[in-house]
Amino acid sequence: MKTKESLLQDFREILVDLKEFLNYQKNIGMEGFHFSSGVIDKATLYQTIEMDGSDTRACEERLTTLKAIRNQLTGCKRCKLHLERRNIVVGEGKENAKLFFVGEAPGRDEDIKGEPFVGKAGQLLTRIINAINLAREDVYISNIIKCRPPGNRNPEPDEIAACKPFLIEQIQVIKPEVICTLGTCATQTLLGTDEKISELRGRLHHYDGIKLIPTYHPAFLLRNPNFRRHVWEDMQMIQKEYLLLTSN
Repeated sequence: MKTKESLLQDFREILVDLKEFLNYQKNIGMEGFHFSSGVIDKATLYQTIEMDGSDTRACEERLTTLKAIRNQLTGCKRCKLHLERRNIVVGEGKENAKLFFVGEAPGRDEDIKGEPFVGKAGQLLTRIINAINLAREDVYISNIIKCRPPGNRNPEPDEIAACKPFLIEQIQVIKPEVICTLGTCATQTLLGTDEKISELRGRLHHYDGIKLIPTYHPAFLLRNPNFRRHVWEDMQMIQKEYLLLTSN
């Protein structure tokens, strides 16, 4: 096992080489690159070591387990959604995030890119996260189900049943201290209730000992901008809980 200092030195040397390589690629007209999940995972590990001094062994264990979840989902045919999907959208973010956002399901843009919340609703979610002085890199984002339902319809019970165990495993690995459920499906699934989101939001709940704060889904907010005040109230609750966590 390498020491933290040796890992940081390796990382600095990689950055120097990468800078030279990127300058060369820029000079020959290259505009973008595709990174595998392994590269992203390793970069996340180094960033965590550099920024907040997390224990390297714990970080590696989390990354290994998250990668195992991703591998379990590779080529998944546990429900009928595999028939039309392009990509399985597993989730992304900080592997030891204190705040975990749970949405409903991938949409068209997410299905194409294989990443959660990258369409218009995702752009709004990013702005909402920024509004409480956080970045997407500070949180973890996933969905109840990992494949796009045809026409963006609501997930069906058998699809939720097939995919929910993977979300539960993600939560157990990341160990967040606050979960924000986005919309009716995510909230009802984790709380095991059929109450409406309008009745559940605005107050603190718990899931398996973790604080859970529901709010409206960003896609709903795009269609109903008059609900922005309610979402802001919910995010202020989340910000308060997050500040309590980081101040201890």
